[in-house]
Amino acid sequence: MKNKTRKEELKKFKLGEANTQYHFTYNPKLLEAFDNKNPGKIAWTTFVCTEFTSLCPKTNQPDFAKIFINYIADKRMVESKSLKLYLFSFRNHGDFHEDCIQTICNDLVALINPNFIEVVGEFTPRGGIAIFPYASESNNQTEFKKMRKERLFNYAPGKYSTDLSKVY
Repeated sequence: MKNKTRKEELKKFKLGEANTQYHFTYNPKLLEAFDNKNPGKIAWTTFVCTEFTSLCPKTNQPDFAKIFINYIADKRMVESKSLKLYLFSFRNHGDFHEDCIQTICNDLVALINPNFIEVVGEFTPRGGIAIFPYASESNNQTEFKKMRKERLFNYAPGKYSTDLSKVY
């Protein structure tokens, strides 16, 4: 990688494809990662997907959500277009809200093995009930295990929806 230019490095990603192929069924193989150019540094990355859609496994009706993905990378990072295509692949996937969020968290951990990651779903109410599932994972370093525990036990559903600056 040391001898590759940034342009050469980016060629391998779907990033510049003119005819993007969208998959309508769940496909974790769409996720791509790249080497973190600053390993050992603590840097927070947040993705917000405002148009997540999946299907209710009981009624087959669409469920809509805003998905928040926060992570601190270790050696690998998520390529954002691949993440978009991956999240889109849930479009015809029938699963409960909690399972979708846990699946996203698990797939990202398998892909990049971050120091810390959390995934939050803010699902649109159906039948008068909103569901905000939360999943997280950390590596075995003490500071990230502690962070995961603190964020998990201090998680307050709904605060993600108004102003992200108040969350952190």
